[in-house]
Amino acid sequence: MGGTYNIADLFESLALAIPDRVALVSGATRLTFAELDRRADRVADVLRGVGVAAGTHVGLHLYNGHEFVEIMLAAFKLRAVPINLNYRYVAAELRYLVGDADLVAAVTERDLLPLIADAAPGLPVVTTGAEYDAAVEKARPRGDYPERSGADLYIIYTGGTTGMPKGVMWRHEDLFFAGLQGGRPGGDPVKAPAEVVEHALDPDNAMHVLPAAPFIHGAAQLASWISLFTGGKVVVQPGRSFDPKRVCELVGEEGITTITLVGDAMARPLADRLGETSYDTSSLLAIASAGAVLSPAVRDRLQELLPETLILNNFGSTETGHQGSAFPGSDTGAEGRPSFMMDALSIVLDDEMKPLAPGSGRLGKVARSGHLALGYYKDAAMTAERFVTIDGTRYVLPGDMATVEADGRITVYGRGVNCINTGGEKVFPEEVEEALKAHPDVFDALVVGVADEKWMQRVVAVVQPRAGTAPTLAELVSHCRERIAGYKVPRQLALVAEVVRQPSGKPDYAWARAVAESAS
Repeated sequence: MGGTYNIADLFESLALAIPDRVALVSGATRLTFAELDRRADRVADVLRGVGVAAGTHVGLHLYNGHEFVEIMLAAFKLRAVPINLNYRYVAAELRYLVGDADLVAAVTERDLLPLIADAAPGLPVVTTGAEYDAAVEKARPRGDYPERSGADLYIIYTGGTTGMPKGVMWRHEDLFFAGLQGGRPGGDPVKAPAEVVEHALDPDNAMHVLPAAPFIHGAAQLASWISLFTGGKVVVQPGRSFDPKRVCELVGEEGITTITLVGDAMARPLADRLGETSYDTSSLLAIASAGAVLSPAVRDRLQELLPETLILNNFGSTETGHQGSAFPGSDTGAEGRPSFMMDALSIVLDDEMKPLAPGSGRLGKVARSGHLALGYYKDAAMTAERFVTIDGTRYVLPGDMATVEADGRITVYGRGVNCINTGGEKVFPEEVEEALKAHPDVFDALVVGVADEKWMQRVVAVVQPRAGTAPTLAELVSHCRERIAGYKVPRQLALVAEVVRQPSGKPDYAWARAVAESAS
């Protein structure tokens, strides 16, 4: 195999080493490593036909399914860059993203074709379904790929919780170590590309992963590559929406060892389903949340239902990759906030960009060094703001605020950009949301600050109640006062039929703020 950490090179080596092992399951589609590799070669020829070549960008405007994985692999074979396009965007939002990403072509769902045609008239587009299958069948796979490198680009567009989406640029090699945890989650990183194959040859090392989040979310993509590079299979619940019932069924049907999801938006309905019906979960070793933190109430409910399964809060971002995990029994820090055991490359910096001392109790900015993203695509200003060099070491500061516990754990309060200033006190929405979601009548909640003449900002809770309930502000205030300081308690309540989140499960604070302001 090649001597670099290139995703296409690594996968091709696995296809030679374990050709008959199942790599991808999506509905009725089952592909071995060899079959997925051959199919990606055909897809690469289809992409060539619409102008995709080394260094160009191709949009993936797709729901979850086997197509997303094979198109990503095909693009990497060509040294092209697949770009995740949010399928819930309206034409105006999609128009911005298509332009910002400099797409030369896109692959979209049949029912989404009018949307992308409106957003990007003239852009070459391949649609999934019969047209896509026919094109793949007619394709002429070729082996004359350009020489690949660990420096090839992997771009993940992230909307975060505010602002326009930005493309985070990674070199394959850096992403392998930072986002894929060096090929061995929980173990020592591999020291050479050949070790990926050596490790995967042992079927006991295989992680069979069900990424529950959409593939337009970076966490789902990375979870899939981790699974494949351990010699495991990726199991997809295909379609537009997360189906907790089908996810529970797939655990037993496919021997799933790990489910990755995004916070309470997926974990709560999963817990509800597990509590209603008995499923075979004997293979399930871990449920890991990435991209959004599991609230204690939901985590504890999952643990009660799955006593033999490790329930993990993973910490990281599109800009940093995986940084650490919160383990049961040591996952609560100052003021009851989630606390993480992070790698040695993660620190917390004060306003003078100096590391905070453990146990100081001071609030600072989470920073990470080591293998980092290159920056944001076509945004030099944001790159300069977030990626900084201190005493000769390059760090990324994605915006998370935290303290350092005496034992070195990093206790996270939330993104500074969403911090609410009420009467001079700082309130992080996440801690109020967790308090609210511990109430039995609250299904989901987002918390925002709106302008207030007396307090500068007042705390407003936007709450989706459980069916058949209608909690009052007084009830929720009384409940929250037992869990958080009085100044953090919501002063206003807006009940909604459904809390709107991004397809990734991340909170849509812009929507919540509009709801709160209209209710004022």
